[in-house]
Amino acid sequence: MKITVVGSGAWGTALALLLLENGNDVTLWSYHQEESNRMRDTHENPMLKGVPLPEELKLTTDLSSVKGCGLVVLATPSFAVRATAAQLRELVDPGTIVVSVSKGIEKDTSLRLSQVIEEELQGKCPVVVLSGPSHAEEVGRRIPTGVVAAADELSIAQKVQDLFMNPRFRVYTSDDKVGTEICAALKNVIALCAGCCDGMGYGDNTKALLMTRGLAEMARLGVALGGRKETFTGLAGVGDLIVTCTSMHSRNRRCGILLGQGKEIHEAMQEVGAVVEGYYAAANAQALAEKAGVEMPIAQAAYEVLYQGRDVHAVITDLMGRAKRSELDESWS
Repeated sequence: MKITVVGSGAWGTALALLLLENGNDVTLWSYHQEESNRMRDTHENPMLKGVPLPEELKLTTDLSSVKGCGLVVLATPSFAVRATAAQLRELVDPGTIVVSVSKGIEKDTSLRLSQVIEEELQGKCPVVVLSGPSHAEEVGRRIPTGVVAAADELSIAQKVQDLFMNPRFRVYTSDDKVGTEICAALKNVIALCAGCCDGMGYGDNTKALLMTRGLAEMARLGVALGGRKETFTGLAGVGDLIVTCTSMHSRNRRCGILLGQGKEIHEAMQEVGAVVEGYYAAANAQALAEKAGVEMPIAQAAYEVLYQGRDVHAVITDLMGRAKRSELDESWS
């Protein structure tokens, strides 16, 4: 199948290589000409070091490469999804499957990214969400990985499953796009918090507490918005939360570590050197929680640290001093 991956970051590149390995005709689109030229000259993406780019992988900055494709993978940063999807509308063929692999919630509208894409494409193409515990660095090195393909119609998700799946990349299907995308966005916020705890010198107990209660918040919001609680105990939920909160591949965790060590947020993001989606997701999660009337104290604390300059030690003191409650007192349904 002819496929274009739109977005040549580490994740877009890793998926382009996977789809190429599976026997497809793959083009990788870059926003910047110099990035495309560098990859063509060096046969490597500097964001995915040590992973060679074969000659068969086509490189371009011309978005019209999506014409005639059976599948388009949208792998831009979350803040660029709407503008990119708007450009695709006049170029992509009707019925082409569009796979969203970006993770986040749109600023201002609080829409999930698949909703943003659907809004811009105006029903021209089915949109599938691909998400799960999948560091690009490991997928690029062909390390066994499992993800979820979520679509409104399972038959569409199964087509994506067939295209992506191979002996080292396992794909499960789901019809819960809402839950899958809420997991994808909010786990980055929790990972920022987990990294912050690491940077402050806290131990495994603190991280386990944070991850578990963070998952409860994710599920509470997701179910309130129409997702299924089972999704949050699967690969898109617990799975992605584990890798993002514990791995040094995680940009969100690395940024959090720097915050915990006393650096200011923008200084920390600059040092990470790549998009830290959790920073943007924290503001959007706070807006969504308010709209849905859902209590999310950890996400709220993250927002206060990132956007209001609150001291992380004070925030943790507040969280630990909250009113007593039962662990089973959850409104997930």
